Amino acid sequence: MKALIVLVAAGTLLTGAAAVPEAVATPARPAGVVGWAQIRFHYAPNDDIRFRFDAHAAAFTRPTPQAPSGLPTDARGTVHFSHRIGDTTFRVEAAVECLLTGGPSATVTALVTSTSHGQLPTGMRVGFSVLDADQDRMGFSWGLADGTDLRPCLAPAPFAPTVRGDFTVHHADAPLPR
Repeated sequence: MKALIVLVAAGTLLTGAAAVPEAVATPARPAGVVGWAQIRFHYAPNDDIRFRFDAHAAAFTRPTPQAPSGLPTDARGTVHFSHRIGDTTFRVEAAVECLLTGGPSATVTALVTSTSHGQLPTGMRVGFSVLDADQDRMGFSWGLADGTDLRPCLAPAPFAPTVRGDFTVHHADAPLPR
């Protein structure tokens, strides 16, 4: 056995290569949040509030003056949400800009691209948190917190339980710069 270990070590020294499994070097897929759910918001118990996520990490794809190569949290995709109050349904669509995952939880921010009302105007940044668990939960920046002047990748804790639907969070570590 000692001879085998010495041969493997010598082979590594001679080739200059370390034995690193390929799965460690390259993640199988980027982080993401997908799915839809209806939530229970205890401040509006009779309203029908639904969220749909199709958000995927796209690291270093959104250059800014502060980060010319982009950030490891850059992302793309869409978030749709609707809020029915009585016979009126308000709808919003937003373009995902940032995604960060940690195990079964995710934080997403997006910029409103279309709205059926003026409460969340076009261009406004909105934040979401998702917990993928036996009973999923989520939070949204205008629900219980002051969502004005929201920074990318920030959102309140997932305060609202789902009543129907399912979110799936796929965690992947944020990549290092190239």
